[in-house]
Amino acid sequence: MEIFGSLQGLGIDGATLLMFAMLLALLVTGIPLAFVTLLVALIFALGWFGPMAVPLITSRVYSFVSSFVFVSVPMFVLMAAILDRSGIARDLFDAMRLIGGRLRGGVAIQTIIVAVVLAAMSGIIGGEIVLLGLIALPQMLRLGYDRNLAIGVVCAGGSLGTMVPPSIVLIIYGLTANVSIGALFTAAFIPGFMLAGFYVAYVLFRAYTNPNAAPAMAAEDDVPWSEKLTLLKGLILPILVVIVVLGSIYAGIASVTEASAVGVAGVMLSTMVRGEFTLSILKGAALQTLQTVGMIVWIGIGASALVGVFNLMGGIRFVSDLITGISDNPTIVLLFMMAILFVLGMFLDWVGIALLTMPIFVPIVTDLGFDPIWFGVLFCMNMQVSFLSPPFGPAAFYLKSVAPPEIGLGDIFKALLPFIGLQIIALGVLIMFPGITGR
Repeated sequence: MEIFGSLQGLGIDGATLLMFAMLLALLVTGIPLAFVTLLVALIFALGWFGPMAVPLITSRVYSFVSSFVFVSVPMFVLMAAILDRSGIARDLFDAMRLIGGRLRGGVAIQTIIVAVVLAAMSGIIGGEIVLLGLIALPQMLRLGYDRNLAIGVVCAGGSLGTMVPPSIVLIIYGLTANVSIGALFTAAFIPGFMLAGFYVAYVLFRAYTNPNAAPAMAAEDDVPWSEKLTLLKGLILPILVVIVVLGSIYAGIASVTEASAVGVAGVMLSTMVRGEFTLSILKGAALQTLQTVGMIVWIGIGASALVGVFNLMGGIRFVSDLITGISDNPTIVLLFMMAILFVLGMFLDWVGIALLTMPIFVPIVTDLGFDPIWFGVLFCMNMQVSFLSPPFGPAAFYLKSVAPPEIGLGDIFKALLPFIGLQIIALGVLIMFPGITGR
């Protein structure tokens, strides 16, 4: 048929432009990214190579879904889903009251600390933001916290699951870039806590420069020791799960996939010990996991097919030459890639961004002499910004679903601006001082 091979007449530059235009036009119609990428991949496979190219798509898809490490993704999602349905997060937040004490801005700080622990337990955002929105936001508003500060702390803290190991973003990057996920976890450990430290420093700055922004917590001196011990019990199980999951990975005792299975067992055991485990909780968590992982798999299938076809067309080499031609300075090229990721993050899901761009960016990074592990940490820090950035920052929509009616999306995005600034500063620090990642 005449249509087959007709796209070759456009040349790789014209075909690349047409592919981008088709992706943009179809996404604007509201069609999910997974189906858009699959459709465009099929069109270009037939239009460039003909019907015999269709098996190329299936082989790319199989290589993505057959990875053993990918099994860890549903495990970590299941951990988060069970946590969402248990009282572990609430008890953890209550226990942190003893650490906050009379510190001004203490509730905001304990919210960030709880967010870090929850991130280290599951590596998923969304559920964390909803949990903190239900637990911490009402308390901060009741105590008279500045509304923008309270909103920002919940959204930015709840998004730390992107950065703090065991991050699903790191796992998907590792699968796409074909690098060690354990090494990614090790490299992201300090940067994740550094970003959380930036948030804490910002809260303290606001609290002590404007006392009305973050009032001091009520004194806990009158709390009897028996109640303090009860509160501290809320720390034991979450911390134990974190130690077992991350400790087994860092010590080399278990792989990421094995550690994720142990983590699920640990969270289930924790809910059993607390007397909260029921079949309805397990069923709800399993269905949520199926929904979330199904979305990730479908986006992965579509993106893998599109990138595979584009690579065979010579598109990846074309785009690579285009990007490296920006400047002879490797740092300028790196910053240009970060800018592309930043813009894409305003409109696309991080899974799609990783699977569409990393097959192009990682070889460039390697050719420029940069460490792909370090670049993976930069990518995750960049995706932190995407979770908060308007117009489609998912953190804002997660919080809106549980926020008081008087708090609109515009209010939430406005409150997130200082935290986006902190994330960009953290990204700059990682670029200037790559040794922070240990690479």
